[in-house]
Amino acid sequence: MTETRNTRRTLEGLVTSDKMVKTITVLVTRTYQHPKYKKFVREQTKYHAHDENEEANPGDRVEIMSCRPLSKLKRWRLVRVVTKAAQLAEINFDAVPGGNP
Repeated sequence: MTETRNTRRTLEGLVTSDKMVKTITVLVTRTYQHPKYKKFVREQTKYHAHDENEEANPGDRVEIMSCRPLSKLKRWRLVRVVTKAAQLAEINFDAVPGGNP
């Protein structure tokens, strides 16, 4: 029975927001060739995904899987965080020598 459950559709995208409780917004970019003009077209779609443990942060590359409807907009759930976003060091201007008082 679990064999059919694992054949659900999966997508990989970039987390753009984690401001909601247990929900992330994922931007998925797909590239396809236009049928008539043969030009490669890039298309972006935003999905709301369920993040139970709130482990994804903005800028992370994540994998999401389709599931039953969890709310009005959520039809996807987080499978795993593929890569974490690069953390930028915060600069405290009060501690910098020669900084403004």
